[in-house]
Amino acid sequence: PPQGGRVAPMTETHCSDESRLLVTDTEDPQAQAPRRLTFRAPAWAAVAAAAALGLTALAMSAAPHRRGVGISDPGAPSVLGESLVHSSEAEDGEDDSKVEAHQGGAAHLRKKAEGNADSAAKRHQGRRGSFMVIGDWGYDDASHYININSSCVDTIADRMLAKFEELGDVKFIINVGDSFYPSGVANKWDPQWQKKWRDVFPKKLRSVPWYSVYGNHDYHVDPCACTDDLSKCAQINADEENLDFFVMPSYTYYKAFPDLDMELIGLDMNYFMPGWNQGLPVDKLGFSDCEWTPCKDTCFSRSSKRMSDSVDLFFNRSNHSTAKNLVVFSHYPTDYFVGGAPWMLKELRKNASHDIVYFGGHRHSTDTSSTESIAPNTNWLVGGGGGWSCDSDKQGFVVGEIDADYSVHTYAELVDKDACCIYPSTAAPKEVFVKK
Repeated sequence: PPQGGRVAPMTETHCSDESRLLVTDTEDPQAQAPRRLTFRAPAWAAVAAAAALGLTALAMSAAPHRRGVGISDPGAPSVLGESLVHSSEAEDGEDDSKVEAHQGGAAHLRKKAEGNADSAAKRHQGRRGSFMVIGDWGYDDASHYININSSCVDTIADRMLAKFEELGDVKFIINVGDSFYPSGVANKWDPQWQKKWRDVFPKKLRSVPWYSVYGNHDYHVDPCACTDDLSKCAQINADEENLDFFVMPSYTYYKAFPDLDMELIGLDMNYFMPGWNQGLPVDKLGFSDCEWTPCKDTCFSRSSKRMSDSVDLFFNRSNHSTAKNLVVFSHYPTDYFVGGAPWMLKELRKNASHDIVYFGGHRHSTDTSSTESIAPNTNWLVGGGGGWSCDSDKQGFVVGEIDADYSVHTYAELVDKDACCIYPSTAAPKEVFVKK
């Protein structure tokens, strides 16, 4: 990456306001014209490695000390976390055979998995664990197309439960954001936690941590968009034993699994929201959805700093981690970094010291074909979690298995398209007029 400072003074670009919004919600020019927004873009063009090795999370210094997270170095600014690292012992699993289609829900899938137990036991022998990845699963009756099947997310949740029981050794679930449509949750008491997450994904699926990051929609009403006090953030939760919420100790953080020879690295890259336009350099980007927060001006600069902190953390771990596997995730797919952050892609492609697997969402499909390659490493688009389920026939989630030699192999588990979209899916999107 280029050398230099972190964040330069802000410059401001004025554009005309636009109050009409198409409810395709892809922020992609193939689906709709981009909204015209007033945004601030930092003249940021450099990346520096973080100053210390023991970082587990970057956060504002005002963040409180909470269970599972401590201040590792009071002299180091914006550092959270001394005890996010812990080992979890691999369990004996049952069956890792892949079921090709959703045919009647979790009960059917469990029965089929049991029937294949003998052959699967051979593959499972020596496996060290597994995990699942999902994104953009948030669904809201009032916000989505009339032809989207509201049962899609439930179907995916059933499929996840069946796979969870089939594997028998799932250590965690990665959630890449846009969990609560249309505007996120306002606090820990927001009823959407119950209605849109706990009531959708069975308790067994929530018996392991959901390591999460913020998506663009998650920030709209969340106080986190407008404050540096992370104790006020609705989704921030540093207590790994409190599984009533996602586990997200900060907006960017890492988590080590020594028994899997793995580190998870969660990044807040919402600054790259306009990155679908690969002609934009990094200093012309910016978190467009700040427009829908109550603190538009401060939101832009705050998202820039969070992106900078996230990039610093990623480069720090890439250069100093001793883990064989780095599992990196944010809300955005790799093709959003082509124009503004080619140095990010260059680092993601390195495999001399680690194998890297990257997961991003935002675009509503589950595939490896629509992203920018980071070969010889692996990356996935995992935005097909069932929220905007008519945007692609590939709705579902991704499974990762850690083999005896600590190698990671990943594959998609997709549900039948008829469970997710009431065709025709090419119907013109509704228009919603937003009062400003």
